[in-house]
Amino acid sequence: MRFYGKGAIVAALMMLAGCQSASHKENVQAAVDPEMDRCGASQYQQYVGKPLSSIDGVRFTHPIRAIPYNSAVTMDFNLNRLNFMGDQQGTISRVYCG
Repeated sequence: MRFYGKGAIVAALMMLAGCQSASHKENVQAAVDPEMDRCGASQYQQYVGKPLSSIDGVRFTHPIRAIPYNSAVTMDFNLNRLNFMGDQQGTISRVYCG
């Protein structure tokens, strides 16, 4: 009798595991905190993976800073400033406020 109870529990757990939905990262939008996105960095995420020079001709409403790889920058924190962080290959790896 004990075997049937354990088997029923295992079967129930397997059925519940089959009901889980898989999450696809490309379809999931990350929640954006309006206070931390004052500069509108969420609107410029399409620049990630493009060359750092691709922002040269773009007009921005907020102050911006293009940060090449391994360069020195000031440590002042300004939520209204848009930052484009470059990697070793000169492509934009991160867009954020600060």
